Amino acid sequence: MSALKDKLKADLTASMKSRDEVRLRTIRMALAAVNVEEVAGKAARELSDDEIVKVLTKEAKKRREAAEAFGNAGRAEQAQAELDEQAVLEEYLPAQLSDEELGRLVDEAVAETGAAGPQAMGQVMKAVNPKVAGRAEGGRVAAAVRARLSA
Repeated sequence: MSALKDKLKADLTASMKSRDEVRLRTIRMALAAVNVEEVAGKAARELSDDEIVKVLTKEAKKRREAAEAFGNAGRAEQAQAELDEQAVLEEYLPAQLSDEELGRLVDEAVAETGAAGPQAMGQVMKAVNPKVAGRAEGGRVAAAVRARLSA
């Protein structure tokens, strides 16, 4: 079993004992999402830590989008609940890249690929994505690449 999944299970037990309802429901939801991903496809498999990080990133994004939707609908209480869950999930994710770090990685990828002009965006994205791996949202990466290639 992966170290991250072990940590999630241990934290689930700890949150049950401390009666922390937000942590409890968030970790249960995260483990359920991981289990669904493990049995998806033709054969059940054990997820690696990187794959679990991808699942948790997707769940955190769902919480962020739901909080925004609730906020726009004037449902502040539900929006706050979603933000609380997102905060718990982010404890298990790698630290996000700063704009400077992301810009440096994009510059390196542009130099590696020798890309020029907006038509080379896919080529640069292919080079940057493995380096970023869960530390920056795809939209943010695409915006940085677009800005660099159009400059």
